[in-house]
Amino acid sequence: MQPLRGLTAALNGNGKFKYKHPESIVDFLVVGGGVVGLAIAQRLSQRFPALSTYLVERHSRPGEEISSRNSEVIHSGLYYPPDSLKTRLCLRGRDMIYERCKAYHIPHRKTGKLVVARVDQQSYIENLYHKSLQLGWPPHSCHEPGQPVLPTTLLSGDQARDLEPDLSKDIVAALWCPETGILDSHSFMESLEKDIIDSEGGDLVYSTSVVRVDPYEPSRGVTTVSDLDTRDNGWVVQTRTGSADDGDALLARTLINATGLSSSLILNTILPEAARIPMYYARGSYASYHGPGISQISHLIYPCPELGENAHAFHSLGTHLTLDLQGKVRFGPDIEWVSSPSSDSDQDADFWTKYLTPDESRLPEMHQAVIRYLPGVTLEGMQPDYVGMRPKLVPPKGDFQDFVFRTDYPTQRVTTNTSPLGGAMISLLGIESPGLTSSLAIAEYVVEDLLEAGGQETEQ
Repeated sequence: MQPLRGLTAALNGNGKFKYKHPESIVDFLVVGGGVVGLAIAQRLSQRFPALSTYLVERHSRPGEEISSRNSEVIHSGLYYPPDSLKTRLCLRGRDMIYERCKAYHIPHRKTGKLVVARVDQQSYIENLYHKSLQLGWPPHSCHEPGQPVLPTTLLSGDQARDLEPDLSKDIVAALWCPETGILDSHSFMESLEKDIIDSEGGDLVYSTSVVRVDPYEPSRGVTTVSDLDTRDNGWVVQTRTGSADDGDALLARTLINATGLSSSLILNTILPEAARIPMYYARGSYASYHGPGISQISHLIYPCPELGENAHAFHSLGTHLTLDLQGKVRFGPDIEWVSSPSSDSDQDADFWTKYLTPDESRLPEMHQAVIRYLPGVTLEGMQPDYVGMRPKLVPPKGDFQDFVFRTDYPTQRVTTNTSPLGGAMISLLGIESPGLTSSLAIAEYVVEDLLEAGGQETEQ
């Protein structure tokens, strides 16, 4: 078997798009219109109404990649190391997303979740339980004294079957997580869109791709923009709308790279070839289910992640049962790694899109995973539903990888810039699960903790 290959391509690697002098200026340019990019643009437009905030998205509508191909779960913040950004931002984002759903009447439901364990997995959920008791409230939180940040309860197998009678007799224990829920992610994204559109300085630009990024150098030729001078700093971003051969260039005084599956592509543009960051891709298939073995299901059910020879505890939470807001059951995602092409041309950067077509090939393996905790589920009742792709910064069997927020500057950092961070590019890398739950907290972190605090060279 060939080793898994990560993609180290860089934007405009073939040199098709030549440098262009900026023709306009924007204070904040957010690239990527998934839920995280929308949340950041929304927070910037609300926090700095007198400054301009543009969001550029290559698709004709938001959330066409990771954000519309996930479980739509509001995670409780259970699985990751206590001091990680994934834990901190998930805990904070969980509360923020519930608050927004209530305030904006976004369809959601706090279903609760059972993490179920066989006898050989019992120690795993006991460790999760003890960790949940020790977690502290993340920064920016508002809470009542003594209120637990992550309430959980250890249950016996029989107590778990009282909640979900179809659980296997092999399930000897479960962890009850009442703060887990589900939401309509599209309605959530629409609410963020509306806030940006209604703001004084915010704007959304769809069907527009970023094709080249360069550090702004005032000495590099003459520009026609009257208010652009040697005090300005930032990034010259060239965009192309639709299939146009030529593009427009603008100066972004602060650039936010929130492109998810393509985030390393933009960052690698400014890095030496030897320092480029590879991106790995994990395919996740979902199956809808109509059949026996799930009578009166009302909670999300998660198995313990694999911890043995096929361990993927930090890469996948297992093939779990989720519900949509209409009560329909689906299973997934599973995990299937896909290798990038041997070429590192940016023309191959979207190779992963060919893996998004659902098919029946994954159903037998998914069924085998499911019947370990729901033995009455039949293979015949499972149908391919949809497929998602997850951006990974480490390959299979790699150690835990946290969210990464990397800050880069042009050659010379200028502090007289009118934007708070003065010319920074912040790249968000490896934003996968729990990215949806964390989205509002990620935006808060980028704006309040990085931008307004002056930024740091690298946050992990």
